Amino acid sequence: MKARFLTIAALLVTLQSLAQDSLMFRKISDEILLHGASYENLRVLCKNVGNRISGSAGAAKAVEWGEKAMKESGADKVWLQPANVPYWYRGKESLMLKIANGQYKKVTALSLGNSEGTNGKPLEAEIVMVHNFDELNALPAGAVKGKIVYFNYRFRQDFVFTFNGYGDAVKYRFASPSIAASKGAVGVIIRSMSTGADDFPHTGGMHYNDSFAKIPEMALGNYTADSLEKYCARGKVMAKMQSECHMNTDLRPSYNVIGEIRGSKYPDSIITVGGHLDSWDVGEGANDDGAGCVQSIEVLRAFKALGIRPKYTVRAVLFMNEENGTKGGEAYADSALSKKEHHILAIETDAGGFSPRGIGMEMADGLKERIRANKALFLPYGVYDFSMEEGGSDISPIHKKLNVPVAGLIPDSQRYFDIHHTNNDVFENVNHRELELGSVILAQLIYLVSEHELL
Repeated sequence: MKARFLTIAALLVTLQSLAQDSLMFRKISDEILLHGASYENLRVLCKNVGNRISGSAGAAKAVEWGEKAMKESGADKVWLQPANVPYWYRGKESLMLKIANGQYKKVTALSLGNSEGTNGKPLEAEIVMVHNFDELNALPAGAVKGKIVYFNYRFRQDFVFTFNGYGDAVKYRFASPSIAASKGAVGVIIRSMSTGADDFPHTGGMHYNDSFAKIPEMALGNYTADSLEKYCARGKVMAKMQSECHMNTDLRPSYNVIGEIRGSKYPDSIITVGGHLDSWDVGEGANDDGAGCVQSIEVLRAFKALGIRPKYTVRAVLFMNEENGTKGGEAYADSALSKKEHHILAIETDAGGFSPRGIGMEMADGLKERIRANKALFLPYGVYDFSMEEGGSDISPIHKKLNVPVAGLIPDSQRYFDIHHTNNDVFENVNHRELELGSVILAQLIYLVSEHELL
């Protein structure tokens, strides 16, 4: 009988706690949806700063913006953390195609980030089309030498979660130049890593194997890629590539922007939430990753507005150089290591400002279950998926070096790779309610972990 009463008492305590948490979740949601600053902060970042590749004047201006926004959020402390970063310069570029004996016609294309160009001089060669690496490897060297290889690998549309399609296709962006150069190719054209039914080419990071020549690489939007596929199937196609892009050899000084609310009970235990401040040098970096930056700042603003005093210290971090080096993430981890800081959780939001659908986690199973036990609290806000292994590029170093549990916000992915790394990644393609809901989920998660000391 006594055991039964104890069970009932424990159940009542649990129900009371759930009711209190549900009420606080609603307060957080109301505060952000009614008074949130994420959307306006994103507008200022996109329209007053614009794109901001690491090492550029735009990136320096973004640091100033981030410091100001952090202070306006009400953070107890704001500071800049040094991080030396690479600088890749695009410059002028063009791609022209000629079918059989016709005339050259210019098409829309983008050089891939970190690639070397043609030193500004025209590079003219015949195109050889392949659909994958196996097809290239099956060709004799004579069929490739001196030519431009067109990797016509399509982003798979059958993956419902589009990041799986990206993971499948991205090797053709990242590694194609060195693989093609190993067979004597002089240039590479790829079909963009894109789900879009449009003609926006996508840039993004690539990497050279130093054992082979550093040949230029350009990407096409899907419509032009479809046309080139047809042209190559019919006969000879020539290309004329011209680009000034190059990677500077010296690192440039830059910064992570950090703001924090000091913990009320465990001030030396830290929860980090962040996105990356840099972007590629096209578009405005709205979804990648201006959205993540303003959502992270909004967590601090909402806590201050509601008078929430988290038990743990909560830090918002705007990381520099996620796109082509992860130097900001490395600097943050190295600083935490040298200062012997105690980090209990790091969260990244770097998948666009779309409606939140899940929270991914990379941590011990027992810790995952403590969070999953509360998943019903998130369901009214559209978040239901707690199954994925997910962290983020910027928090990967602190996960690896300090064994810190990490998590990632998972928004609906259907539109992300229409926009990702394109001139179309602009403020106008972010919905204010979807953006603010992402801020809501991050604030709710951090409140829950801190209030109940889950980790």
